[in-house]
Amino acid sequence: MKTLVIIPSRLSASRLPGKPLLKINGLSMISHVYNKAQQADIGEVYVATGDQEIIEDVRKNGGEAILTSNNHKTGTDRIYEALIKLSRTDVELVINLQGDEPLMNIKDIQNLNSQMIETRRDLGTLAAKISDKKIFENHDIVKVITEERLDDKKFPRALNFMRKLDKGNNQAYHHLGIYCYNIEILKRFISLKQSQNEIKNKLEQLRALDNNININVALAKSSPIGVDTEEDFMAIKKIMEYKS
Repeated sequence: MKTLVIIPSRLSASRLPGKPLLKINGLSMISHVYNKAQQADIGEVYVATGDQEIIEDVRKNGGEAILTSNNHKTGTDRIYEALIKLSRTDVELVINLQGDEPLMNIKDIQNLNSQMIETRRDLGTLAAKISDKKIFENHDIVKVITEERLDDKKFPRALNFMRKLDKGNNQAYHHLGIYCYNIEILKRFISLKQSQNEIKNKLEQLRALDNNININVALAKSSPIGVDTEEDFMAIKKIMEYKS
């Protein structure tokens, strides 16, 4: 099965404007994410954005980028427009990798892709075990509850996604910003109206669950922080600059 990786990106994030172009080790965050996707080596990689500055940055750093409308309500709508513009008929799986997770593990990306190829599910994502109690309290970090406990071999369904969660839940995991869509399901997903649940919680994956689209969850080995705030950015910058 042929996979395409598309990274949606925009400058106008409400909590941290301009975040895709913030620099870590002299390279923009969006280009760090692009490089991770390239290194995973599962298919061609594109950034989809409505901002010319992001296009220029990605291309300057040797990447591929597609200009999309600035009016998309969600990242998935944006990746679908990019897919249409590419007019590829040979692609069966599309990975939507969030542009604010530069610490995403390459092996985890590969594992999600493999699970989707082997099981032929509709829609897959990743989640990691929660080792830090602060994650339960942090409403910027999304949690997922699965029908079975995760391990290396299982790929169970997600029962719910939420921002607020009781500490005692042992089938709750830290949800990572990546989705792998069967192309027919992607087409169906973007044709659906945003659900009330999705709008209220600001979580587009709830649109799938509200419309009986199953989301299966693979266990991620690492639990990277996404960048939502200035504090997140400073924490990631410190980790990445220390590593190098």
